[in-house]
Amino acid sequence: MSVSSYPLEGVTVLDFGQIYNGPYASFMLAMGGARVIKIEPPGGEPLRRRSGAVGGSFPLATLNANKEGVTLNLKHERGRELLRKMVCQADVLLENFAPTVMERLGVGAESLMALNPRLIYASGSGYGRDGPRRDDLAMDLTVQAVGGVMHVTGFPDGPPVKAGPAVVDFITGTHLYGAVMTGLYERERTGKGRLVEVAMLDSILPTLASNLGMYFGQKQQGGEILTRTGNQHGGLSVVPYNVYAASDGYVAIITVREEHWQNLLVAMGREDLAEDERYLTSNARVENMDEVDEMVAAWVATMTKNEAEAAAQRHHIPTAAVRDLEEVVNDPHLHERGMLRWIDHPEAGRITAHHSPIRFDGTEPMELTLNPDLGQHNDAVYGDWLGLDEAEIADLKEVGAI
Repeated sequence: MSVSSYPLEGVTVLDFGQIYNGPYASFMLAMGGARVIKIEPPGGEPLRRRSGAVGGSFPLATLNANKEGVTLNLKHERGRELLRKMVCQADVLLENFAPTVMERLGVGAESLMALNPRLIYASGSGYGRDGPRRDDLAMDLTVQAVGGVMHVTGFPDGPPVKAGPAVVDFITGTHLYGAVMTGLYERERTGKGRLVEVAMLDSILPTLASNLGMYFGQKQQGGEILTRTGNQHGGLSVVPYNVYAASDGYVAIITVREEHWQNLLVAMGREDLAEDERYLTSNARVENMDEVDEMVAAWVATMTKNEAEAAAQRHHIPTAAVRDLEEVVNDPHLHERGMLRWIDHPEAGRITAHHSPIRFDGTEPMELTLNPDLGQHNDAVYGDWLGLDEAEIADLKEVGAI
């Protein structure tokens, strides 16, 4: 495979993604070599309007890297007609509007796929295209709330807490990318497109595996239903599994296998406990969770976070120092792999932009080009690709269709 070859070369994506969910899915497609045309209303997508806030331009820049950008007014009939022409030449249309938005505008999945039966129409929404909550508005925060994520996040004596990053948006975007790829694979065999959809609520539910395991177990036993477990295991079935205070920060330590526990005893200089029945099995350690955590905490407290991390890793124990964002963006491992790249941003200055986590063996990851300006590629897309002349494009702009 040549260095210039990418798996999705020749695939054209019409990207109506907004905020995080849809744009991340289409970003992954772009990193695979697809031509992604980001389509925004003349005033720009909602994320573009955040650019005035501190750091607001960063997500727009990174999630929309390596895309072309055009403006299109779907509320104007000539804008809708322009979309129909684009659909006839595209492979994928991706959007994460509320479920009925495109249908109300007269450009829903059914009508567009009638024009191009090979089209993969990818829809991302809060609650899906059917069900009693279909029309409820949804954002990452609200889906964390309704999906139980906030209920299980935080400490037992505290209130529900949202996850720090936008986990629902990015998990959903990853699933939406997978849905598109599955649709494209099927099309290779059948020659036919398909509507594929991903709901934010559906996407987040599998992440509750440990929490639901504990919930059903406690319900079966008739005991108290515990929910928030702080930094301990969500199902309270693994120990050590916690974040421990070092002299200058914190360290996360987990022992999954018996050898991890035995190695930790060696690291702590507590080989005398190797045959102690209180800690001999995973179940026994869970029964004595507080004592185990106190033991590990006392050991970690004698070192800096980096010293504790190194000491545990020398004994092959899953361990990591809790790092701040300054440490993360300067991580030599992430930079050597090319996952993080330094880029000069016109508003944010010198920033690190993320690449795709997916690597294609034999192909160098492509260079990153930050998000297009609003309507930057109108002439290239509407002129060179669709074949409109300058007068036609100017007229479309004059009437407010683009």
